[in-house]
Amino acid sequence: MVEETVEETVEETGVGMAITTNHRSLARGVPPSPSGTIHARTIGSDIAFRPREGRRITFGRNSGDVQVCIGGDDRRVSRRQGTLTRSERRWWLTNLGRLPIRLPDSMLLFTREAPVPLRTGYTPVFLRGSSGREHLLELYVTGEDAARPGPEPDDPTQPPRTWHLAADERLALIILARRYLLHEANPQPLTWLQAFHELNALQPDAGWTVPILQHLVEDVRRRLSADGVRGLTAAEVQQPVGNALNDNLIRELLMSTTIVPTDLAVLDGPFGE
Repeated sequence: MVEETVEETVEETGVGMAITTNHRSLARGVPPSPSGTIHARTIGSDIAFRPREGRRITFGRNSGDVQVCIGGDDRRVSRRQGTLTRSERRWWLTNLGRLPIRLPDSMLLFTREAPVPLRTGYTPVFLRGSSGREHLLELYVTGEDAARPGPEPDDPTQPPRTWHLAADERLALIILARRYLLHEANPQPLTWLQAFHELNALQPDAGWTVPILQHLVEDVRRRLSADGVRGLTAAEVQQPVGNALNDNLIRELLMSTTIVPTDLAVLDGPFGE
């Protein structure tokens, strides 16, 4: 049996399961909550828990036996894949399942390894399931620095500036940035040919070609450069240029949260739950 029901959790924390329905990703932040609150989000779950010492949250594919369901239709994911435990004023991630859990910088956490502490803020966690599927568990721990002055209650929130992308631009750039969105170590943009093949597989009747893809991405770089983003023209980077322009573009889109890990869901299944 689960340690706590969803109803008990919602009543105690004062936040509902749909705490982030106005956000496509926890990377864009979370609603106001007590210091140390942990927010967990997958395609099927969206929950927050207060930082009670000894609290244990379980995640996995068996929705009836865990608080956070991930990979519910993928038998590669364990029924109880892992836990999030509150201890010594920190949240700790433990792997209970057979699959390794991948953290940022391609750190792998295996079964029976010592728990790892979660840092304050946003942490994406990935599980590689069957047929190359990548299941994303988003975690966000509210800051615990009580000395930091907070905003006044009536102050307007200042979100990061996001950039407008047309639908075809967004799809192309998500594919080009796939390795970054998966938090691989030292990621590089896909080559033009690799990105073209993936676009063509997703939209075989859309008329994609390598020159069309290059022109589309160059247009985005040109727009952002004209709006003050540096490092998007050949004159602003060291020679040889290589992947530098697309790398700088992708990093700007990530830092501005214009694209976020959950956007990989548009790639038709292999990267979503």
